[in-house]
Amino acid sequence: MNRTDLRHINLNLLLIFEALMHARSVSLAAERLFLGQPAVSSALARLRLLFDDPLFRRSGRFMQPTPRAEEIARLLGPALESIAMAVQRPSAFDAATSDRVFRIGLNDDVEFALLPRLLKRIRAEAPGVSLVVRRANYLQMPRLLASGEVTLGVGYTTELPAAAKRRNLRSTRIVLLRGDQAPGDIDLDEFCKRPHALVSFAGGTVGFVDDALRRIGRERRVVLAVPQFNSLGALLEGTDLVAAVPDYVAQVLTANGQLRTQALPIQLEDLAVHMVWTLDKDNDLAERWLRSRIVMFL
Repeated sequence: MNRTDLRHINLNLLLIFEALMHARSVSLAAERLFLGQPAVSSALARLRLLFDDPLFRRSGRFMQPTPRAEEIARLLGPALESIAMAVQRPSAFDAATSDRVFRIGLNDDVEFALLPRLLKRIRAEAPGVSLVVRRANYLQMPRLLASGEVTLGVGYTTELPAAAKRRNLRSTRIVLLRGDQAPGDIDLDEFCKRPHALVSFAGGTVGFVDDALRRIGRERRVVLAVPQFNSLGALLEGTDLVAAVPDYVAQVLTANGQLRTQALPIQLEDLAVHMVWTLDKDNDLAERWLRSRIVMFL
């Protein structure tokens, strides 16, 4: 099919297909589109003829997409986003008077190190703006972006939805955080003997440091796993516990002078911190303003 043939296709059919992919139900798709159920059923019949495929098969209360439908959805999503971006008119944004609500997803380490400073800047420039923050690790970020629950995310990311953009904000070193007063740096033997604290979103006691140690035939002893960085500093102060943390987290935790850092006695690759956002917000002036403020602090 060439571009000239597109004049025979009703764009509304493609929007209904997208709604069916998300809802997996004719009635739910109709409700979200403010259409009658017969209209959506009729559109589905026309879509099946257009693509020469059943597209959806009944499975219990919901419909499951066929492989052809999955393929169409992967290609169609970015195309519809591009069309929306092409026809929308950028609306003016005045930070001082705006009452915009921003929904962002942050890794825990980024929330701990970035959010307090970011919020101070936003409160100074845009006192009427609201932030809704969702805790999001690299596994959750794609789903939150794809569903629209967040329009912007910051943290380490891997796979993303097709309709998303990514910017590398910084390269992060992992350093060793200590709360003891013993002189000198800890070597690898002492590192493996010391009790370790670990920040684990999922509640595990194994992380990428353990993977690196295992590759050289060593292991460490994790005696404490906590779900977030907020309490880590107080837990380490005055103890022999150590923790491997991102360098920008360490800067915050050592600010009161009770903790210190040293280089890890094991080689680890630097980690990238990304800023990701949905394509439909790429030219949104308010979202651009928020992205520019985040860049200031990472």
